Amino acid sequence: MTEAFATSARSSVGIEWELMLADGETGDLVPRAPEIIEALDAATEHERYTVTGELLTNTVEVTSGIGDTVAAAVDDIADAIAAVRTVSNPLDVELLCAGSHPFAQWYDQQVTDKTRYHKLIERTQWWGRNMMIWGIHVHVGVEDVNKVFPIINALTVYLPHLQALSASSPFWAGERTGYASNRALVFQQLPTAGLPWPLGDWAEFETYLDGMVRTGVIADASEVRWDIRPAPKWGTIEVRACDGMSTLPELAAVASLVQVLVEHFSRELDEGRELVTLPPWFVRENKWRSARYGLDARVIVDADGTQRQVVEHLRETTDLLADIAVDLKCAREFAGLERILTEGASSTRQTLVADAADGDLREVVHHLIREFRAGPTLREHLASLGH
Repeated sequence: MTEAFATSARSSVGIEWELMLADGETGDLVPRAPEIIEALDAATEHERYTVTGELLTNTVEVTSGIGDTVAAAVDDIADAIAAVRTVSNPLDVELLCAGSHPFAQWYDQQVTDKTRYHKLIERTQWWGRNMMIWGIHVHVGVEDVNKVFPIINALTVYLPHLQALSASSPFWAGERTGYASNRALVFQQLPTAGLPWPLGDWAEFETYLDGMVRTGVIADASEVRWDIRPAPKWGTIEVRACDGMSTLPELAAVASLVQVLVEHFSRELDEGRELVTLPPWFVRENKWRSARYGLDARVIVDADGTQRQVVEHLRETTDLLADIAVDLKCAREFAGLERILTEGASSTRQTLVADAADGDLREVVHHLIREFRAGPTLREHLASLGH
């Protein structure tokens, strides 16, 4: 089958952020998304951002418009959150984000009443009902379809870095998992989720789609749920490997890294250079290591099996690509990566809060609520990230 790849501006960027809805007092998840979305429908109809539902009614997804810069996308996200709060605040519904909710149980959650979601649950059963996961998706425009899979394959080298920076799911259904990102390993249980197949070009992707559609695995390309995937409808590469970020500055930092990496690889291709890739067995091992250890992971960085601390390799990478961040006008956001590397990701903060509270995970939820409220409501927060 043929699959058209839409025209998009090179290195344009869009962001999607999945947010939990929680009771302000107990911190438990609440199924209020349908009424919040309905209340906002008319008011947000002509905005650049969108506020939509997800698989479970305890979730709203805020999506930016398509822009040239991460800052523009982040402004859209901040505006969307402000709009959601006009409805959620009077309901005593709090917003927060992490890869998982520390103590909520799957059997207490409600599935959004849409045919596609009911079909997913019918097919995937227990694993589908356990998809209490929240993530971010970063889209970056690619101007030439022939670049798409070379760039996707090169991005898998940095998948563990992105996963480690965003790791925020150390607890699951009231249990301490021992993983920085338990979400990463849960999500890959769904059909077509997980690591991308190492395809060579767009024609191979079309062959893949043809086989998956003919055998009834998927209806169309939108049901390919890889950690890094092409988004043909938008003409973008979509990075979906990250846990939900707990604050807006962290979201901006990781989005800037994705944008800069894609532009870097695009420039390498323009110069006729072959992009660095890893054998798929190293890619799989790296994913597990970063899910388990987060920013303490030691990852494999080349085909020879060279291993490096992920924090060290990230610092080298950001130094190497800093000029591209300047070119893309995301240097402030890009500088925010150093704060995560120095202070740790959300998974570390959550674990410290749990330890200080003698394991009371309600305190972890309230910590996440406070973090989220302190970030997105203060647009000037980004100015503190540096220039």
